[in-house]
Amino acid sequence: MFPTAVALSGRSAWKGPFFVAFPNIREAMENNVAIKTQARACTILPNFVGLRFLVHNGKDYIPVNVTQDMVGHKLGEFSATKKRFTYRHTKNR
Repeated sequence: MFPTAVALSGRSAWKGPFFVAFPNIREAMENNVAIKTQARACTILPNFVGLRFLVHNGKDYIPVNVTQDMVGHKLGEFSATKKRFTYRHTKNR
C-alpha cells in the first residue's frame, strides 16, 4: 500500500491501515466461501482481492466481491446502510 493512500484516509501514516485479522481467511481463499463480518472500518488489503465478504449494514449482510479497484477503501463503503427514499402518490389523489 502506498503511504499517500494511508495519509488521505485520515489515519496517521505511521499507524498504517486498519484491518481485522479474519480467522477463516485461508478457508475462504481455498473453498471460495464468503467471510461474514461486521468490521465495516476494515481497510481492504491487496491480498483480499478475489474474496467474497458478507458485510453487515445494521440489518442484513450485504455480499461484497473484492476487486483490484477496491484496495485501500473500507469494507463499509460497499454496503449501504440507508434505504433509498421513493415518494409514492396515494390512491385518492
